[in-house]
Amino acid sequence: MQLPKLNLVVFTFGNVSAADRELGVFAIKPSGVPYEDLSPEKMVIVDFDGNIIEGTLRPSSDTKTHAVLYKQCEGIGGICHTHSTYATAWAQSHRDIPIYGTTHADHNTVDIPCAPPMSDEMIKGDYEYQTGFQILNCMQERGLNYKDLEMILIGNHAPFSWGKTAEKAVYNSAVLETIAQMALLTEQINPQVARLKEALIRKHHERKHGPDSYYGQ
Repeated sequence: MQLPKLNLVVFTFGNVSAADRELGVFAIKPSGVPYEDLSPEKMVIVDFDGNIIEGTLRPSSDTKTHAVLYKQCEGIGGICHTHSTYATAWAQSHRDIPIYGTTHADHNTVDIPCAPPMSDEMIKGDYEYQTGFQILNCMQERGLNYKDLEMILIGNHAPFSWGKTAEKAVYNSAVLETIAQMALLTEQINPQVARLKEALIRKHHERKHGPDSYYGQ
């Protein structure tokens, strides 16, 4: 229910899921239900193969994508998918989001990747299932680890984010949208802007996430 409050979705767009690794299941938003009508009882419980275990409503149309990520990435506990304006615009443009400033570096040390658009063969197959592998294949090709980078764009589609909890996944979606907006404005102000230098990337990321981090309480 944070998604519309954070202006990450409109109407019934988007979805969030939360996994229970011990039970081998995850809860996900029901498809097409307005956010203001959601309740715990309306969540749908499915296993990591996408089979419905509990619930009377149809699960999100993106359920199989979530299932693939949970099954292939044991450290993921929550997933968020939005069609937030700025991140989706970068995805539709087939562009990675370059790391231009310390806001980006506080969360990632690399450009946020945009996975290539899906092939016709994959589209004609099990589309949502293949979307999960579209994400995983891009991460593998870029030499990226899902534990270090918790967000991605899908070409022609929109962003996905994840984390150890559903709350962290939503946080990452909000961060991604903010970074996407800042990057667009940066390029508009200075089309020749340079990527953030490595020393600042390391300094800002390590002060939050490094072994000698000193950000926060």
